[in-house]
Amino acid sequence: MTLKEDLFWSVSADEQYSIDAEPQALTIGQLSESWQHLEDLLAHQDRAVGHHLVWLADVIRAIGQDIP
Repeated sequence: MTLKEDLFWSVSADEQYSIDAEPQALTIGQLSESWQHLEDLLAHQDRAVGHHLVWLADVIRAIGQDIP
């Protein structure tokens, strides 16, 4: 599957769930980079870390938003 977009706004974990204030530290994420991290995980499963779930969420969100 090819996604329409590659770059997206990302909010730091510290600010993501603090809904009483607007995020101040927006960064740019890249779906192709998140996907590459997941491919690397498949090649080296012994290196699995919790942050792979965050990269997976990036990709799943983009797929869900891309489906009409």
